[in-house]
Amino acid sequence: MYFGAVYLHFIFTLMSTPPNPEEFYKKLKAQLLDTALWPTAYLYKFIVITDKEKIKQIEVIFNHLGAVIETKASKNGKYTSLSIHVNMKNPDAVIEIYKEVAEKVEGVISL
Repeated sequence: MYFGAVYLHFIFTLMSTPPNPEEFYKKLKAQLLDTALWPTAYLYKFIVITDKEKIKQIEVIFNHLGAVIETKASKNGKYTSLSIHVNMKNPDAVIEIYKEVAEKVEGVISL
């Protein structure tokens, strides 16, 4: 079972407060621990401006994890969404990937 939907709900809940990365990741970890048995299949979703280099940067991060990556351009082609299905060993591993993507891919939106 994929827990991306739980994460999306969690993100929308947090959007009303100013960002505090450490508090955000602490709450995310607690939510992930409460909603899944680990290891588990996990769904990451990202949006980037359509740019082959940005898409490639994300793909490289997941290269060694055996991920299945689906991309979809927006209606006007300005943005590309990436849905990434991957087995993760624990919430800390999930969070490390989010941090790595945020650090390496300028302008990425994590859902």
